[in-house]
Amino acid sequence: MRYEAITIKDIAKALNLSISTVSKALRDSYEISEDTKDMVKAYARDHNYKPNPIAQSLKKGLSKSIGVVVCNIDNHFFSQAINGMEVVAGSRGYNVIITQTHESFEREVANVRHLSSRSIDGLIVSLSAETEDIGHFKQLHDQGLPIVFFDRVTPEIKTHTVISGNFKGAYDATLHLVAQGYTRIAQITSANQLSITLERLEGYRQALADSGIPLRDEYVRFCPHGGMIQAETEQAIRGLLALDPRPEAILTASDRLSTTTFSLLKEMQVAIPGEMAIVGFTNSVSAHIFDPPFSAIMQPAFDMGKQSMELLVQLIEAKRPVTEFERRVLDVELRIRASSQRAR
Repeated sequence: MRYEAITIKDIAKALNLSISTVSKALRDSYEISEDTKDMVKAYARDHNYKPNPIAQSLKKGLSKSIGVVVCNIDNHFFSQAINGMEVVAGSRGYNVIITQTHESFEREVANVRHLSSRSIDGLIVSLSAETEDIGHFKQLHDQGLPIVFFDRVTPEIKTHTVISGNFKGAYDATLHLVAQGYTRIAQITSANQLSITLERLEGYRQALADSGIPLRDEYVRFCPHGGMIQAETEQAIRGLLALDPRPEAILTASDRLSTTTFSLLKEMQVAIPGEMAIVGFTNSVSAHIFDPPFSAIMQPAFDMGKQSMELLVQLIEAKRPVTEFERRVLDVELRIRASSQRAR
């Protein structure tokens, strides 16, 4: 049996009132007597009446829906960020529609088209690993759709951005490895055009330079899909292990790359940290119970999600055009554990 929600028209018919009277009573209008209001509200409550959000949005000019575009929600960082977004959205009366690109540019474009067709009020975006052309976002932005970028951002659209301290995280992690006595330090990172890749690579390079350690280009390996395709990560690891001299330590520059690299090293029976130390960006809640416990650069994912949503709602509800935009950089935390510490 198909469920059909009760409408204002149904209430009016049941109580022998006009639709206008019922509507005003539900809105607590001064034009309607208290007795009539009580009667209408009681009937609506008893019959589980809910206002039609589509009809309301047409009146207010808002759909009260916000689209979110991320690579995948099983990534610890993104799942935590989405939790932060939903806290803010729920408190402000917005619904969140989440889509996943799985690091595919084509899927990102399709998802954005679908979301825009549903009359969303705004978008929160973290770019896919394949995205180099952001024309699909530019078009919507030029048409007036509020957009906020977080984590993986672009300078090509003037809007709010929320990122973490990518440079500092990679810099501090590399200095930590140097302090442990490692000088042959590699980095496994994501697609070379992503903002997080560029910033984390620069932090790694600067730390090596400040430590007087020459940069070896062959020690930097790019995984175009950021760990989504395990074969890419495995190829990067095997390439590093085949070098002479091979690295003593690896900095992994994204959540999925970190956990995948760790597990692959274990499968290859490479002792951690005896043969290869590892530290990486990951928000995995299990990092401390890895064997050995994983040294991690933790991003404030929940707060990044909250702040992204707060900034987007401000854009949506702004009474005047917004011309000044914020670039928020949130601090990261390096948690040192056994995976990166030289045995004593």
